[in-house]
Amino acid sequence: MMRMRISGTLLMLAVATAAAQELYRWTDDQGRVHITDTPPPASAKNVQKKSYASTPAEGEQMPYELAQAIKDFPVTLYTAPTCKEPCQDARDVLNQRGVPFKEIQVSDAETADELKRVSGGEVVPVIVVGRSVHSGFLQSAYDSLLDAARYPKKGAVPPRAQARPAEGEAATPQAELERPPGPYAPGAPPQRRQKK
Repeated sequence: MMRMRISGTLLMLAVATAAAQELYRWTDDQGRVHITDTPPPASAKNVQKKSYASTPAEGEQMPYELAQAIKDFPVTLYTAPTCKEPCQDARDVLNQRGVPFKEIQVSDAETADELKRVSGGEVVPVIVVGRSVHSGFLQSAYDSLLDAARYPKKGAVPPRAQARPAEGEAATPQAELERPPGPYAPGAPPQRRQKK
């Protein structure tokens, strides 16, 4: 009997947890839009069900906090073809936190000069978050830089899978390629009033 009660309680908690991770967007009879974590009434119109942890669907925008951090504090990672473990660890930290980043492979004189100008040295990996620069790999330093730039914590946004670029190539973050269009999108040019 006691096992049945414990099993029943655990089942109810699991169902409640699953339900708490879903949002419902619906319109009532008067045309008002509601967003709730409980299922809407049967009379609701235009019901949309979304999950907190879902990745943005095609055409759906990324979370506002992430878009702002990308706009205010873009991330660039300098690596080299000969740098294996530390550069992969740096890439993994950024991917696990869901941070879009530009990766530059230091493989010629031009990129070596750029690295020296940015970091003052020739050590890779080097991470640049906005204007902050860190040479070498130290996870706590990376986390501090990303936290200060207001990037979401690990698990708050879906992880990424940005791989190492081919030698001599720069990897452009996917988020830059998928910026939402429109006059009010982050980074859009200012709009001017048109004369009639």
